[in-house]
Amino acid sequence: MVVRRILALVTLVVVLASGATAVAVWLGWNGMHEPYKGYGGAEQFVTIRQGAASAEIGRTLADARVVRDGRLFRAAVWWSGQGRSLKAGEYRFDRAVTPLDVIDVLVRGDVYTQRITFPEGLTIEEMAKLYETNGFGLARDFVEAARSAERIRDLDPGAPDLEGYLFPETYAMPRHVPASRVIGAMVDRFRSVYGEEMRTRAAAEGLTVRQLVTLASIVEKETGKPEERPMVAAVYRNRMKIGMPMQADPTIVYALQKAHRYNGNIRRDDLAMDSPYNTYKYPGLPPGPIASPGKASLEAALMPADVPYLYFVSRNDGSQVFASTLAEHDRNVRKFQVEYFRNERGRRSATPGT
Repeated sequence: MVVRRILALVTLVVVLASGATAVAVWLGWNGMHEPYKGYGGAEQFVTIRQGAASAEIGRTLADARVVRDGRLFRAAVWWSGQGRSLKAGEYRFDRAVTPLDVIDVLVRGDVYTQRITFPEGLTIEEMAKLYETNGFGLARDFVEAARSAERIRDLDPGAPDLEGYLFPETYAMPRHVPASRVIGAMVDRFRSVYGEEMRTRAAAEGLTVRQLVTLASIVEKETGKPEERPMVAAVYRNRMKIGMPMQADPTIVYALQKAHRYNGNIRRDDLAMDSPYNTYKYPGLPPGPIASPGKASLEAALMPADVPYLYFVSRNDGSQVFASTLAEHDRNVRKFQVEYFRNERGRRSATPGT
């Protein structure tokens, strides 16, 4: 081990500068272990090109003032024996580091990433706005990338775009990542969640992938309570069995959004709009998903609760009340909608200043 160190020091002399003195060798050795921060801001980003050699990497780091000298970095790479393990990508530095510290970062491939969370129940357009708001790129680029359904053509041959197939989750991505790469990661995650077991179960239930994802997207939009999803799914599966119209309000909202007519409310006239997504006007499921469902909604659509419910209405507290008959449903509507809002108006009018 001692012999190796001696030989390494001798070689280091040659790497640093031909004919260097012992002082230069000592300075070089210290330089590899001395923390350095030459840039003025709180952080510095450095992009290492794919296939770049250690000499180019050293110059890039020196130009960014992350290391003091490119030749010193190259000597440190030789000393570490990690020259073939340095990984490309964008790296962030925010403190003084030694050349050997930088090498460790590049060997581990600790590229800088930002996290972006796509909640369940968003449309492509809504996801695109998040993509832009979080500084990843332009919303229109995200929408454009999501228009190509080639990534799921084997699962859904008739899909016109990727609506419903962009899995909602938190993703860690490099800065300024192309929209196509984000889209690819989201589709890959959908494929991972919608695995062989789900596909087999759906086929046994007589549901295509598109039908299941469409139903799951409606379930996702109807309730945010995990315990209610299987019951909401049961309502729609029961309606499908007896040929009863879906009459799902979220499909009306989606139709209005596509027509750029949604203002936060559904009017009575909207129930008659001529759109294939209007499940009050057209029977059965809409032609495709109306949002991206999460895993729980996919599972609920696939394995609904064993209940006879055909109706549900909001309690106005985030939960739903379910009914098996129209008469029971009408009583629930009267109690939780008509009387509730009548009482609310009465309370507001009786309160001074409202």
